[in-house]
Amino acid sequence: MSRRSLTLAIAGLATVVAIAVAVLLPVPYVILGPGPTLNTLGELKGQPLITVTGHRTYPTNGHLNMVTVSYEGGPGTNMNIFQALRAWLDPSEAVVPESELFPAGQSAQQTQAQDTAEMAGSQQLATAAALSTLHIPYKTQVGVVSTVSGYPASKVLRVGDVIEAVNGKPVTGQTSLSSAITAHPAGTVLTLTVLRAGKTLTLPVASKVSGGTPVIGVEVQEEYTFPFTVKITVGNIGGPSAGMMFALGIIDKLTPLDLTGGKFIAGTGEITASGQVQPIGGIQQKMVAARAAGATIFLTPAGNCSDTAGAVPAGLRLVKVSTLAQAISDLEAIKAGKSVPSC
Repeated sequence: MSRRSLTLAIAGLATVVAIAVAVLLPVPYVILGPGPTLNTLGELKGQPLITVTGHRTYPTNGHLNMVTVSYEGGPGTNMNIFQALRAWLDPSEAVVPESELFPAGQSAQQTQAQDTAEMAGSQQLATAAALSTLHIPYKTQVGVVSTVSGYPASKVLRVGDVIEAVNGKPVTGQTSLSSAITAHPAGTVLTLTVLRAGKTLTLPVASKVSGGTPVIGVEVQEEYTFPFTVKITVGNIGGPSAGMMFALGIIDKLTPLDLTGGKFIAGTGEITASGQVQPIGGIQQKMVAARAAGATIFLTPAGNCSDTAGAVPAGLRLVKVSTLAQAISDLEAIKAGKSVPSC
């Protein structure tokens, strides 16, 4: 074999080996793409997405669609560099580091469980936000999720405890609990009224300074008791980003407002109990999913507006929202043919 032929053969073999390695060697990235979109005013497998029991409801029409992001890759998968490059060239997809979706040491199953828990939480927050906006009273409790080792609460409080008052002042949410603790210098012994297994206890807990702020070392979560039942069914979809659209769907069912005016509206945004709309991830893929489903108006968290630049699908009008109340007033303005803020 001539030297030229040998060189070509070696180069060819090296190319084959390089391609094989590129195909077989997984890369630590995840591909994000447009996911399913569901009408919160509609049905899923013959069942309403939102069912209200124990309160008057009104007929609805049009679409208030929640949108999602699908992903390819993650722990235990074998996505290769060619798949990542293909997605990188597709304007409807994004390639992000695996760590953005899967924290180190966390399996796909653990991430799914976390997403499911976040979805359940977003449904509770959406109901709370809707009722708050409609001035329908409900009860808020502050439950103990965990305590921090080395801090006073770890020796006194237990997971599942409900903190009802501090120094006799009722605790109505996380903010009021924090305010009651920080109102006194670090080292102050506070008297907590706690509901534990159906019994009311009075427990002394000292505060301790952390980062310049008095704390007792407890992680809490708000729990809500509503005057009627709101059930939301979305199958195996997870995550917190559908909160605003759930809240709008609940309000549309509880009032004669007719928020859509018969239009196809989609949107996204995490919601707080007080109705603040917070930014989410995957906004570009969600816009693509919304437009593909037929949406012409997309409710966009104000915090995501910068992420939409140059990526808005043709025929989709963005409406910038910061609160649930603003989203409602914007939808009313759109029905009346008035202008609304846009990204």
